[in-house]
Amino acid sequence: MRISERLTMLAFPIGQAYLWRDGSALTLIDTGIAGSGARIAAAVAEMGLDTAAIKRVVLTHGHNDHIGSAAEVRGWHGATVYAHRGDADVVRGIAAPGVPVMADWEVEIFAATLPHVPPAPPCPVDVELTGGEVLDFGGGAHLVPVPGHTDGSLAVHLPEHGVLFTGDTIASHEGEVILGVINTDPALAVASMRVQADLGPDTVCFGHGAPVLTGGASALRAAVSRLE
Repeated sequence: MRISERLTMLAFPIGQAYLWRDGSALTLIDTGIAGSGARIAAAVAEMGLDTAAIKRVVLTHGHNDHIGSAAEVRGWHGATVYAHRGDADVVRGIAAPGVPVMADWEVEIFAATLPHVPPAPPCPVDVELTGGEVLDFGGGAHLVPVPGHTDGSLAVHLPEHGVLFTGDTIASHEGEVILGVINTDPALAVASMRVQADLGPDTVCFGHGAPVLTGGASALRAAVSRLE
């Protein structure tokens, strides 16, 4: 799904990832489940580019439906992989993800989804982040720590373009913006949702669910209000 000249969403059987374009250079935000490389490469080809155009991979958190193809993409041409310190060892395959605190209805979602998410091959993390860094794409990409879904969850904010990538901290369902599900710390996840609403984005891109293309700040604030 092409959202704009610069922004493309890649939909997978579970979850989604995003390509951001700066001229002939691409940044991949999340990578889908293991085996998604062909879909990613096809999207790059549709732009008239080669996979060598992917200069960096930014992982919003360490769950298998987001990091599954990171090792494959990095293996193509050595794209730099970024992840938050809190989830970096999960990406590397040397630590287990945090245990979520789930309501009964979330347990059902988790049980239905898990069989369809293969394990992620271990992937080196080239740059560990703590949040607060600004990367050189999208006019300056601000990496915002948003713990709660996982300890190392990150949002990626492009203030120059009014675009926010939330990972799984926030989602959309049936046209409504909601708090992301299956969180290790639900209360902290709510606080992180407030942080992202305060960024005032226009376009909001989620790890699951249709993006909000305009009026993102209002949609996020309304979602926070419903939680309160």
